[in-house]
Amino acid sequence: MLAPYPHPPHRHAARLRPAPLVALALLLGCGAAVAQSAPAARLAATVVALDGNRLDVTDASGKPLALVLPDNLRIMGVTALDPAAIKPGSYVGSAAVSRPDGTLEALEVHVFPPALRGTGEGHRPWGTDAGTTMTNGTVGDVVMTQGRTMTVKYGDGGVQTIFVPPDAPVVSLEPGDRSLLVPGAHIVAGYSGADDGTLTASRLNVGRNGTVPPI
Repeated sequence: MLAPYPHPPHRHAARLRPAPLVALALLLGCGAAVAQSAPAARLAATVVALDGNRLDVTDASGKPLALVLPDNLRIMGVTALDPAAIKPGSYVGSAAVSRPDGTLEALEVHVFPPALRGTGEGHRPWGTDAGTTMTNGTVGDVVMTQGRTMTVKYGDGGVQTIFVPPDAPVVSLEPGDRSLLVPGAHIVAGYSGADDGTLTASRLNVGRNGTVPPI
């Protein structure tokens, strides 16, 4: 039985995944890794073949696995972005870790298209690491430092200050479909396992044009 993918790794351990990225789901909230509540288990893998509702993949160690894809599976396409895409007014989601001064340091940033504005809005604990959070909201100020420092506003007056290091993956998330599941595509899957060893996907983030989705 596959062990759940660690959730999410601390930045100072093995930084999400090597950019180009990118870097969870995230988080795949809205049933599609859109930076919301963390799933029970996640898998980073590479597509081998799609046959009907069966998706053959290999995990990071090269082990072959198969995922069952429900008919109503939500799929999100992930594309690497220039960090300059983070602008005042952007709607973003960011997994982050707490810093001693009370601010946050981003593990990754998802920039949502206008149609997904409001997805998972708020600030909450994320994953199993103490001090790791997910914040979805609207960017206020952006200050250039050795990276970017942004304020993210949500709900009725909530605000977080998040430092985005130069090496933090920045990606866009947009609705996708099974046409993205071509051999060689990188995915992050939320999944559940049955007693018989069957793995059923609950959502998929699929990298476009070689992008590796952040965990």
